[in-house]
Amino acid sequence: MIGCGALQWPHVKLHRFYNRWKANQSEAVSRRYGTTLYVILNEGRLDRDLGATVGPDEGEFMALKAAQRLHSLGRAGRYIPRLFGNISQGDVCCASELRIAADRPIHHNCVLGRMGFSTITRDPSFLASGSVGLHKGSVFRFRLTQLHPPPEAEERLFGKRLAGCSSSRQVLRLLRHAETLSDVMAAGALHRVADLEQEGCSLRDPGVLEKDEVRSLCFQLEQDSGRLTDGGLVSALMACTRLFLDPWSTLVVRLVAESQERLDRGRMSVGELCTLGRALLALEGPGCGMLGQVMQQVQRRGPAAWSLAELLGVYRLLQDGAAEGGHQQALLHGMHAHALTLAPRMDAAAVSGLLGALVALEQSNATPLVMALCRQAVRHVGGFTDDQLSLVLGVLMHFGHSDVHFVGAMERHVPRVAFTARPETVTRVAQYFGQRNILSRPVFDALAESFVYRADDYDTGQVARQILPLGKLGYLPPNAGEVFGKVEGILHTRFSQFQPRTLLSLLHACTLVERFPVNFVSKVFKSYFLQELQEPGTAMDRLVLAQLTQLYMTVKLECPFYGGPILLPKYRVKSFLMPGGSLETLVDVQLYNHVRSGLVTLLGARTYFASKVLTPYCYTLDVEIKLDEEGYVLPASHNDYVHKRVALCIDGHKRFTLSSRQLLGREATKQRHLRLLGYQVVQIPFHEFEKLKNQSEVVEYLHNKIFPKSYRLSW
Repeated sequence: MIGCGALQWPHVKLHRFYNRWKANQSEAVSRRYGTTLYVILNEGRLDRDLGATVGPDEGEFMALKAAQRLHSLGRAGRYIPRLFGNISQGDVCCASELRIAADRPIHHNCVLGRMGFSTITRDPSFLASGSVGLHKGSVFRFRLTQLHPPPEAEERLFGKRLAGCSSSRQVLRLLRHAETLSDVMAAGALHRVADLEQEGCSLRDPGVLEKDEVRSLCFQLEQDSGRLTDGGLVSALMACTRLFLDPWSTLVVRLVAESQERLDRGRMSVGELCTLGRALLALEGPGCGMLGQVMQQVQRRGPAAWSLAELLGVYRLLQDGAAEGGHQQALLHGMHAHALTLAPRMDAAAVSGLLGALVALEQSNATPLVMALCRQAVRHVGGFTDDQLSLVLGVLMHFGHSDVHFVGAMERHVPRVAFTARPETVTRVAQYFGQRNILSRPVFDALAESFVYRADDYDTGQVARQILPLGKLGYLPPNAGEVFGKVEGILHTRFSQFQPRTLLSLLHACTLVERFPVNFVSKVFKSYFLQELQEPGTAMDRLVLAQLTQLYMTVKLECPFYGGPILLPKYRVKSFLMPGGSLETLVDVQLYNHVRSGLVTLLGARTYFASKVLTPYCYTLDVEIKLDEEGYVLPASHNDYVHKRVALCIDGHKRFTLSSRQLLGREATKQRHLRLLGYQVVQIPFHEFEKLKNQSEVVEYLHNKIFPKSYRLSW
């Protein structure tokens, strides 16, 4: 705080201080004296132009007012040093120094833009406190008092009109025609401007902050910060951060100081505390001391007593950064339990928002809540916006969850919106069904039809992500010719725009459904493209090598007319079965054991068949049986006189699409290639084997599968 000695400083000493300021234009000095300068400027009512001077009497008067103001701030001073640094005894200077502090750039979290409202000129047109005069004599009456707020109906109507504004110009026009605004309405207008102008960490049109309507709103909020309601105060502060106003501006500092005073009283609601916390995160980040006080008050209320809006507000606060370091895990457990009870009452926005928060907060242990929200999402599939639906699908992919009722709702919804939904939403739908191995013909047929007409509007990544699920699921839609004709056209015109690995995955997916992109494979096997696939300083990814190897095998086996470059041996793998990312699916152990037991009985001994055999062609056989020229079974160890090799594919649930009997694309490709390589492929699918009741039926089934043309005499 400022000592009494500072109140008796002569004019000369003030100017010495000013000279010291000018000689030390460092950020540390700015932070040290910023608060005192701010108080002098606002309490001394000085002209803010750079040419302002301070006389001897004015200097003492301002110092006195500064001390009085700082004393009246009380505990609010605890926050201000976080913005400007600590105030030492005797630190007083003139108004021009404050302008230097206010004009210094500050790099602070996401607050990238600057708009120092401490430089707004107080036009003669401004009316007395409580109203603001605009240009050309129009009067904008801004009511801040809590005694006579506008009627609720008027606030709702204003909010509805505000939401209907599609540009900041319309927002400003609405403000010009408003007769009276409450602080909440004023803050809402600033939020709407932010909604329309925000683009990343800046505004599309920073000039909107210089408009008279915005300047007037901010000036009134600055002058009457003490009379704002708690909700209006924190909402206004949040709007300032969303508009990227300078944290050193007097508007922001006044709002923060007033928020500290209200926080100390302990009367803010949970929702208001959440808004304040998010604003503080934007200003200072998770290390803000005032944020700790906010979280203490939030925790004291207890999740069980929160409303749905308050619960979602706390999730949003923690998601924005208040839970960094995992310090709020105990609070989150209580919130998850309370959210489970509220899930049946959540609307579409609440469901999508809460699911997004669970992913952002890495709550992998919240599976019961995810399942409850998924059940609730079924009711809102038709009501989700594109962004909300994309978010929900992304979360379900993250948690690896699918629900038959949700899938049914999507099958009814997607055909209605496939031609109108945003490209990213359509792409996310295809990704979700592909990742969960769900072959939904209504969904993929609708997506295929829309792809033919909309593919030119998709970027290369979206094109690939819509085709990859078709390859993974091994599904060809009815208009497959048109779909892959469109893909070929895009590859011809935009080949160089594809990322190398995305392009390789796209071409590989085409081969899984027997669509062979021979015209482009020759480009893939060239040394330049292979170098592009390799990340600098690292070995090439094994999955990439496996895709290259299978792509090469495909064109050699199924496109004998191919005469382009070959894939050099150093880029080939020896096995498609590998941990982390494989082009084959491991055999189901339980199903394999049942089949093995039946084979031992059928063939007479375990030595007559081999398991998990790696072939020279990179594929791994679940079971291999060797036959001589007369059809007799040879011991597995014999390599001479082998006339035919039988490959048993023991296909468990994971080799089929979910809830269907269609092989995944990679498994169908494996069996197709094995046949081309001369193997007699015998498929033993789980849905056939599970119908067998006893060992004799198992042996009979295996005999008919492996030796369909031979009579069983005795074993």
